[in-house]
This record gives sequence, structure tokens and C-alpha cells, in this order.
Amino acid sequence: MPTLHLRNPHSVLAAIKARPHDVSAVRVGAKSADTAWRKVAQAAAEHGIRVEVQRPRPHSGKRKSEGDGRTGAGESDVKPRMDASIKELFGEVSDNGLWIAFDHLQDPHNVGAIFRSAAFFGVRGILMTKDHSAPLTSTVYDVAAGGLESVPFSIQSNLSRSLQIAKDAGLWVLGTSEHAEKDVADVPHDRPWLLVVGNEQRGLRQLTSKNCDDVCRLTPQGDVTSLNVSVAAGVLIAALTRSS
Repeated sequence: MPTLHLRNPHSVLAAIKARPHDVSAVRVGAKSADTAWRKVAQAAAEHGIRVEVQRPRPHSGKRKSEGDGRTGAGESDVKPRMDASIKELFGEVSDNGLWIAFDHLQDPHNVGAIFRSAAFFGVRGILMTKDHSAPLTSTVYDVAAGGLESVPFSIQSNLSRSLQIAKDAGLWVLGTSEHAEKDVADVPHDRPWLLVVGNEQRGLRQLTSKNCDDVCRLTPQGDVTSLNVSVAAGVLIAALTRSS
């Protein structure tokens, strides 16, 4: 299993809190004034994780991003989090929660941003595909800012089969399309939903759309008629998790 090299202190701190046994080392700058990385170093020391102090390199004439609270002031070696089985992901559908599925999302920044929104709004889990999809790299973990540590996820080879398993577990599958007739505001809140987010360029595949119980859109309110997929997903998640 390859080691991740995380450079967002919030991602590292979340990993230390959730699974300290998977964090092998933390490296921070000798003169770093970054409060977030100081918290990481303290948490690492409390869990017996090796903390290394990096001496500044000779000046090369290039600006170094350090002390910005996100990246540049330190890094950490972390094992990837293990994914859940499909049965574990949909094993306890007892109320009107929200799950998310990715239909071949390929930009790691989008994947990480959606994980962050999912963690913020209490999404129950995320279903991903193995092929034609962004792998869970260090970039995804850093953009997610800890979201990957709190949202269960399952990586499956066949999305259509996985959607049927979700239905059998009691979820309703909700597709997303700018061409849908129904706005997300009109989606009922009396059932658990699995929200399916499509590819950045092509949207949902035809077979995926056929497996959806319903399809919704975000209706533009201004001159711009489309959103980046991670931004759209955040708005959809917020709408679907609000109290009815």
C-alpha cells in the first residue's frame, strides 16, 4: 500500500485523531510559526508518532509557501484509509439520511472538495468506481481537509450493480442533470437518498440515468447557467440535508 505525503495540517490532524497507527512521521519547519502545524506536532507527540524538525534549506531565490495554515510548513507520511464494503456502506438505512455516488469523477480536486462538503453536512457515505475515476491520492486527502477520515466510502467496479444494492437496502437513487425538469427544492425529504454526481464533462452516463428513481437540477438564478461539479454537489448536499 503506497504511503500518502500529506501537506495540509488539517488532513494530518484528522488522520492522527482517527487512526494514529497509520501516521508514521510528521515533519515541520524549524522556524515555522504555523499554529495548525504546531497542533499537528503536539498531537503526534502525544500519540508517540515521530516528529522531525526540518532545517531551512539554502535560499534559492524562490518564494516558499510557509505558514499559510494549509500547505508548505510541514508534511506527514500517512497510510491511505481502507474503504468499506458495499454492505457496510448501506448496512444501516434506518432514517432519511443522504449518501453520494460518483459516476466517473476524474478531477482529484473535485473529489476532495466533495468529501469536504460531505463531512461538513453529515453525509452517511460515498460510493466510488474503480475505473475511469480519480484515485484517492494525497491531493484528494489534502483538498478534503479531513473529510476522508469521517465519511465512509466504498470503491466498487460496477456502479449499476452498486446502485441496485443501494435500492435493495432501502435507498432511493437521485440523479443530477441540468436538463432535469425537477429542481432540487422539489425533491421530497421523507426518504433516504443516494445522490449520483456525474463526470465533469459528460455528466451521468445513460445507463446510470436509467438506474435513477428520480433526477433533479439546480435552477440558475443569474446569467451563469452552470457550476463546477464540486460546487454544484455542495449546493445539492446542503439542499438535501436541510430540515424539511
